[in-house]
Order: sequence, then structure tokens, then C-alpha cells
Amino acid sequence: MRPGLPVAGAPHRRYHVQAPFIADPMPVLLRTALPLLLASFASTASAAPLDLPALIECRQGVAEHAALAPLLADPLKAVAQGLQPLPQGNQFMSEFRLANPITVFGQQTERVALAGASVMAVLDQADPHPLAKRLELETGYDQDGKFMAGREVVSRDVTNPRTGEAQIESIILSVSTVASHPGKTLAGCTYSLDLPAEDEVPAAAAGGH
Repeated sequence: MRPGLPVAGAPHRRYHVQAPFIADPMPVLLRTALPLLLASFASTASAAPLDLPALIECRQGVAEHAALAPLLADPLKAVAQGLQPLPQGNQFMSEFRLANPITVFGQQTERVALAGASVMAVLDQADPHPLAKRLELETGYDQDGKFMAGREVVSRDVTNPRTGEAQIESIILSVSTVASHPGKTLAGCTYSLDLPAEDEVPAAAAGGH
């Protein structure tokens, strides 16, 4: 594994993050702090139009990603947004067929998948290597017919609007394959929040010491 790739248990920048890539089995990727901030964003995000290409290509943030949560909870809301739920072929992913195809990373698709904090396009591309190379991703795993590559494209300080707690928003672009989808490449984005390292929490947030 090449150094510098954000993987489970490895530090990147000034905090720790789990791998955003889909594997078999895939861990749940929602951070402990993420549901709190998503709840505060939910009403605003639900009122805004859903821009799937922007979400998949890592051109939005945690606030916009929050708009996907109601679609997972209510299939009727998903259908109203043009997403038809599909039979679950992978227990770690929820998959949808789009009423209108979208173009992401220069390729057209009518299928998307949601898994934890990740939103991905399901592309008709058997070999993930050309796309990963074009997106300048770092390979984390490439053997036994499985491929995972990723790159952190955003890492910024944010404040939880409800608690005032300092957090770090991380956005990771990834390309991967899964055994449940032979001949397909999953490409998309993971949106997450993490707590700063203890020694980097501002004094005011730590109690003024």
C-alpha cells in the first residue's frame, strides 16, 4: 500500500478517518458526529434541488449530502426525486435506477448506489484503472479481483451549528469494484465529519484551559 492514502486507522492531515471504499464486507462509514450535523442541515438540504452529479463528483459538502438521508428512509420520497429503488444485491449498499440518466466523470449512467456516507455512480466499466488514473487517485488495494483507490479532495474546519463544536469536514473521491457487481466500477464521493485531534482543539472549545 502506498503511503499517504486515507485508509482505516491511518492518520491523514490531523485526524483519523476510515476507508471510504466499498469492500466485502463494507464497514459502516458514518462518523459518530455526522448524524448530529446532518439533522441540523436536513430541513435546508431537503428544500434544495438534489444535484446527484455534483454529489458524486465531490463538488458539494456534508450539508448537501444530508438530502439523501430522507430518500433512504422513505422509498416514496426517492421515487419523487426520480430514484427507483432496486433489489438489494449487496447488503452494504442501497441501489437506485434513475428516471433520467446522468453524466459523471465523463460517463453516462442510470444507476447510483448509497453506502454509509458514500454516494456512487455504478458505471458500465469492467476495468477501474483508467478512471482511477485519470482522477489521480492513490491505489489502496488491487488484487484478488478487487480494486480500491481514493484521494481526499477537501479537508476543512467547520463548526457544528447546534453545539458549537469544532469539527473537520472530509470529502474523499474514490473508485472501487465489488464482487456483487461484476463488470461494474463504482465511482463517487464520501462525505464525513471528524473530531480534531485532542491536542489541536482550540482552548475555548476545550473549556478555556
